[in-house]
Amino acid sequence: MFFEVELQRDVKVHARNLNNNRLVSRRTILSCLLKDLFKEKASEDHGYFLAVTSLKSIGKAEIMDESGNIVFTVVFTCRTFKPLKGEVLQGVVRYISQYGVFLRCGPVRNAFLSAWKMSNYHYIPGAKPVFLSNELSKIEKGVVVCFLVLAVRWMNASRDFEVLASIDADSLGPVSLPGSDELDL
Repeated sequence: MFFEVELQRDVKVHARNLNNNRLVSRRTILSCLLKDLFKEKASEDHGYFLAVTSLKSIGKAEIMDESGNIVFTVVFTCRTFKPLKGEVLQGVVRYISQYGVFLRCGPVRNAFLSAWKMSNYHYIPGAKPVFLSNELSKIEKGVVVCFLVLAVRWMNASRDFEVLASIDADSLGPVSLPGSDELDL
């Protein structure tokens, strides 16, 4: 689910970024904020940081230490994405094994669709393994799959969410997209 959240961060700006008037531009502060958010990637509470949508305020400069680094307290709004239990999402198949399918869904790198959670599908091994349904619907690498989020786990070490998925419900499974290899009559 997408959210718009208000956040506050202390942004460190190196002294070399001062202009001739010994001031720091908003652009420099925003650039440092974006770099910091890129490194942070996500938080357990808010999800993945996608975009800064507005700067609310930039606090007064405080000199940090002898190095001359300057710290600004910045309040801003940010668009985030956090997968939630019960939500229906779409992901692209990255890897297939006999135990299930690994999907990528936006910034979520690990969504696992267990073979147990796609009851009408059977694993077909080979050089290009697939899951094939009784109705001949195919899940293979690169296919878009609509799935239900059963569980979400925050991984602090990698600053990522892991998702457990299912397609055992109506309107879930492989998605036909324009330009697919379906027969056009």
